[in-house]
Amino acid sequence: MIAFAVTGVLLWAFINAKVITHDFNRKMVSGHAKQQEAVVKGVILTETKNDEKYWEIYGDTGHWHGNSGIAQLDGVLANFYKDNKVSMSLKSSKGTYDSETKIITLYEETFIVLDGGITLNADKLVYESSDKPIVAEGHIKVRKDNSLISTADKIVISPDYTNFKIIGHTVSKVYEDKK
Repeated sequence: MIAFAVTGVLLWAFINAKVITHDFNRKMVSGHAKQQEAVVKGVILTETKNDEKYWEIYGDTGHWHGNSGIAQLDGVLANFYKDNKVSMSLKSSKGTYDSETKIITLYEETFIVLDGGITLNADKLVYESSDKPIVAEGHIKVRKDNSLISTADKIVISPDYTNFKIIGHTVSKVYEDKK
């Protein structure tokens, strides 16, 4: 009788397991294995090569979409490095990181601080790699201490963050310190 009861329980468990997981293997085979999504609070993304840090991005919250390989971040803070020192810092309300192309896009209320006291405001910033220029667009406002204020449609920042080119509907005001 006990053997009959144990066999009945095992048969019941086997049938229920099959009912619960019947669609699991079918989804895996049909290519849905990458359909993953995660919501994370306090996410940090970093790129390093040869023990040298190129950038790090912090997001208050993040959404990872496994099928597209894109991380969407809210409340973004970022640092970009040159010779293991911060050479550019950013703050933005939103951003994305594409894990396949390695492109970082920051948008909405983006504020940039470059080494040397230059600050920028932009609607959107795109970083492709450490050897390509950074492009920022939309309502560009550049300030350097009390000596320069420029507005433009677009700005291109050199890969080493030392030079920039302002483009489109540009107004620049240069001030002289009269000491």
